[in-house]
Amino acid sequence: MLLLDVGNSRCKWALVQDGAWLRQGVVGNTEWIALQHAFAALPVPARILVSNVAGEAMAQCLSGVCSGWQRPLEFITACAEQCGVRNSYERPERLGSDRWAALIAAWDRTHAACLVVNCGTATTIDALSVQGEFLGGLILPGVSLMQHSLATNTAQLDAEQGKLQDFPRNTADAIHSGMLHATLGAIRHQFGLLQAHSGKARCLLGGGAAGIVHPYLDLPSERMDNLVLQGLQIIGETKA
Repeated sequence: MLLLDVGNSRCKWALVQDGAWLRQGVVGNTEWIALQHAFAALPVPARILVSNVAGEAMAQCLSGVCSGWQRPLEFITACAEQCGVRNSYERPERLGSDRWAALIAAWDRTHAACLVVNCGTATTIDALSVQGEFLGGLILPGVSLMQHSLATNTAQLDAEQGKLQDFPRNTADAIHSGMLHATLGAIRHQFGLLQAHSGKARCLLGGGAAGIVHPYLDLPSERMDNLVLQGLQIIGETKA
């Protein structure tokens, strides 16, 4: 199987055979030539499973890149229940396919109450109960998006890299500390709610900006990259 996780900024992929990851890679969403070159070296996959949250134009581009294999792209969508996870979203099908796949991977790994955090272009913070029920979650701007937004929309604030400080005394540190504390605060808040609901809980953290957030997250937590791809693998193997 070829697994594709198409986010707002990057496309991550993995080639899986008999449960093992043979190859994997990541490219920016505009780097189609690089993706074509990477795929040209792969054998024809039996199936192509895709989580795409980047819109219909991106789906069409993917179809073009993969057209030489003459395999249909299977675009994953959330549903009411799958692979042991129950979806309590008011409209289950409206939950992002990336969040759904990550929840399935988290449940497969933990079978316990878990906060699933993805630090990408957006930061998503999703709660999974001890019974495997997706309780709901938050979406907020990712740390880079917060910084970029301030630099773009505020005349006297720039995107200079700062450091985390309790009481920042320069603009760069003030911006960096603000966006990081906002993210950490949201994670801690949702973790407290999940603990109150389910008792003991843990946090799984992934995404491109996880390395910025994780060192300051004083919770029972584990860094886990590629949760979406792992969820796609579980979905594909369960359907097979």
